[in-house]
Amino acid sequence: MTDAVIPLARPVLGEAEERAVIEVLRSGQLSLGPRLTEFERLFAQQVGAARASAVSSGTAGLHLALRAVGVGVGDEVVTSPFSFVASANAALYEGARPVFADIDPLTLNLDPDAAAAAIGERTRALLPVHIFGYPADMPAFERLAAGHGLAIVEDACEALGAAHADGTPVGGRGHPAVFGFYANKQLTTGEGGMVALDDPEMKLRIDSERNQGRSPDMGWLDHDRLGFNYRLSDIACALGIVQLRRLEQVLLARRQVSERYREALAGIDGMRLPCPEEGGLRRGWFVFVVQLPAGVDRDRVIGALAARGIQSKPYLPAIHLMSFYRERFGHREGEFPVCERVAASSLALPFFPELGEGEIARVAGALRSTLEP
Repeated sequence: MTDAVIPLARPVLGEAEERAVIEVLRSGQLSLGPRLTEFERLFAQQVGAARASAVSSGTAGLHLALRAVGVGVGDEVVTSPFSFVASANAALYEGARPVFADIDPLTLNLDPDAAAAAIGERTRALLPVHIFGYPADMPAFERLAAGHGLAIVEDACEALGAAHADGTPVGGRGHPAVFGFYANKQLTTGEGGMVALDDPEMKLRIDSERNQGRSPDMGWLDHDRLGFNYRLSDIACALGIVQLRRLEQVLLARRQVSERYREALAGIDGMRLPCPEEGGLRRGWFVFVVQLPAGVDRDRVIGALAARGIQSKPYLPAIHLMSFYRERFGHREGEFPVCERVAASSLALPFFPELGEGEIARVAGALRSTLEP
């Protein structure tokens, strides 16, 4: 009998989510209804923010957040080249340019010193990414922003459940922090996102612009600014409310899976595991990404795992070396050596809360047999 395929990710969904969706369907109000405001209120409480705005995706949230802090045509946004491409694309939507700086070799987050060196006359904002759920060094970025008069937008799309050294949840430091709810995230609404923030005027702007620029009093045809169709439906918000209720349980299960992986993969010569949590920092476990030993053919490893029914994926490619960014901005190899080394060797393994010990052992055994002579 062939072993079942172990997928890269699998959402945790049950009867409670089904009931919540059916209730919305039967209510007849599928968008801009009571679930939207409830989801926003509960999410803000979860991350320690004063308020939150639900949007159709993390990408939409990054776009609206950059607009809200004043990023526009000709501006520059300093950010990480080691991220999902949306963090850089969001700046381009406003005619701004993403300016990359190299990453820290341990945390894989944007290096504050490299970011400082990348700041120029046109820099308007910093956009640190909490990559793979590990908190970026926000105190350093806040000092940098204060010294140069810059805004901050946090890409926290992978970091729900993470916390800084002082215990503040990622998303609770006051400036806009954007979360994503795709199906592989800690909390899923299928598609969706949230901007956590403190500024009430900024929330009013984001709420208007996500809804075609409609005026705050929701006048049907009174659109007083440029807007977008970035709404999140009440169906999705109902899913999110249920998911929030079980979030701590899901976060704990993800942490336990990560710990079992550490034990199962310990001692493989030359392979790097995700960095440990240090100095009181807490990771919001999103994916389990290893860096393969130098010289290993990653495509061969992916193929060997697939042959054994195990999904894996290169995670993540360097943004500046993607064809679009090469052609538009002239980026080339060698600009950000740490990012490029990490991107060339990183491999995401199956990771989700219900991943069993036997499945972890199977993944670890297959990886060991592929890497070890």
